[in-house]
Amino acid sequence: MKKIVLGLLAACLVTGTVTSCNNKLNVEPVDAIDASNALNTAADVQGALVGSYTSLQADAGYNGYIQLMSDLLAENGEFTFVGTFTQPQEFQRKALRRDNSFVQQIWARGYTTVNRTNNVLANLDKVTVAATKARIEGEARFVRSLVYFDLVRLYGKAWNDGTPSVNPGVPLILTPTTAVSPANNVPRNSVAEVYAQVISDLTIAEAKLPASNGFFATKYSAAALLARVYLQQGRYAEAAAAANRVIANASFSLTPSYSDEFYQGVDLVPTTSEDIFTIQNTAQSGSNSGSNQLSVFYSGNQRGDISINDQLLNQFEADDDRKNLFTITANQVYSDKYDGQYGTVKLIRLAEMYLTRAEANFRAGTAVGATPLSDINTVRARVNLPALTSLTLPAILKERKLELAFEGFRLGDLKRNQESTIDPVTSTVIPWNSPRLVLPIPLAEINANPNLTQNPGYN
Repeated sequence: MKKIVLGLLAACLVTGTVTSCNNKLNVEPVDAIDASNALNTAADVQGALVGSYTSLQADAGYNGYIQLMSDLLAENGEFTFVGTFTQPQEFQRKALRRDNSFVQQIWARGYTTVNRTNNVLANLDKVTVAATKARIEGEARFVRSLVYFDLVRLYGKAWNDGTPSVNPGVPLILTPTTAVSPANNVPRNSVAEVYAQVISDLTIAEAKLPASNGFFATKYSAAALLARVYLQQGRYAEAAAAANRVIANASFSLTPSYSDEFYQGVDLVPTTSEDIFTIQNTAQSGSNSGSNQLSVFYSGNQRGDISINDQLLNQFEADDDRKNLFTITANQVYSDKYDGQYGTVKLIRLAEMYLTRAEANFRAGTAVGATPLSDINTVRARVNLPALTSLTLPAILKERKLELAFEGFRLGDLKRNQESTIDPVTSTVIPWNSPRLVLPIPLAEINANPNLTQNPGYN
C-alpha cells in the first residue's frame, strides 16, 4: 500500500495535478457515518435503538460472559471450569489480574451499549409520534439501566457492604460520547448514585413502555428488573410489589415443564410464555455468528468447559425435574440448560418473579399477591416436587439457587445474603465482602483515564 501511494503521488507531481489527486485520496468511509448525519429521522433513531439491543447480544454482554464470569467468581466447589483458558480460571480462583481480558471486555461492551442508548435518548426529538417516542425512550432507558446495574455490581462493592454513598461504583455517563477528549476522563460515581440512576431509568421505562412489544422490552421487563434491583438493596416491600405487577399480568405463565423453558431438542430455543426479557440469537446474528456463549461453555455438544460436581447435584430432591437437565457421562456432568447453540438467553423469566415475591414477602412479613409458601409451591409444582407445609428463609434461598442455577445470579445472591465462597485450589474461605469478589477496574481504562481509581487489592 505504501508503494501504491508513493507511486500515485509521483504521478501527480509529474502531471502537475496534485490537487486533483489529493481529492481522489479523500474518500468518504463506507463503514461509518458521521454523527451529525446518522440520526436525522425517526427511522434513524429506531435503528440506533436496535443497535443497542444488538450490543447486549455480544459475547461480552449478555450472550454469556456477564453470567458465566460472575457465577465463576461466586462458585464454591459446585462446578469446575475444566477448559484450557487461564483467565476464566482466575475468576474461579478469585485471583483476578488487572489485565484479564474478560474484565476488560465486559467493561468495554457495557459502555459501548450505554453510549448507544445515550445516542438514542439524545435524539428523541427526531421522533414526532408521541407513542413511538415514549416507547423508544422506555426501551433505551431499560437497556441502559440493565447494563449499569450489572456494571456496578461487578466493579463496585455490594450495596450492603459499607456505605453506598461513599463507595466508588462506575462512571455514570448519560450523554453521547462523540469524540475522545480530556472531558471523557470522568471519575467513578458512587454505588448509591449508580443505583439511583438505574431506579430512575426503570421507573420512567415502566411508565412509558407498552404492555406488549414483541421480544423487545415491555413495561413488565422494567418492573421485573426493578424487582431484582430492590431485592439486591434489601428493599423488600418494593421488590414484592414490583414482582407482583409482573405476575399479575396474565400473559405470562410458567412452561408446563422445566425442560420446556430451556431445551426442546433444537438449536433455536424459542421465546416461551415464561420469558419476560430474552437475548435473541440466530445463526445469522450476534457478534460470534449468533452463538450463545453459554452454550459454548456449558453444553457437552460444544466445548463443555464447565463440569458440574456432586456438591450441587446432591442438593436436588429425588424427584426434582430440574435434575433431568443434566447429562452425566463417564468423565463429566454437563448442564443441558444451554444445549441450543442459537437458543435465546433467558435473562428475566417468570420463575424469578415468584421467587423474588416469595422471599421479599417472607422477609417483610407481608403477603403481597400471594403468601410466600404459595409462591414457593408454585415453583416446586412445575418441577414435580411435593408442596411444602411450612417455610423457612433457607428453604426459599435453596429453591432460588437450584431454579436459577447457571443464569448469572450467584454472585449477587451471595453478597446480599452475606454468604462465603472458597478458592477451589487452596480451599481458603473467602467472605462475601472480600475485595477478591469485586472485579478490578481494567488496567487499560486506568491507563487511559487518570481520574479512575482502582479497587482495593489490585494496585
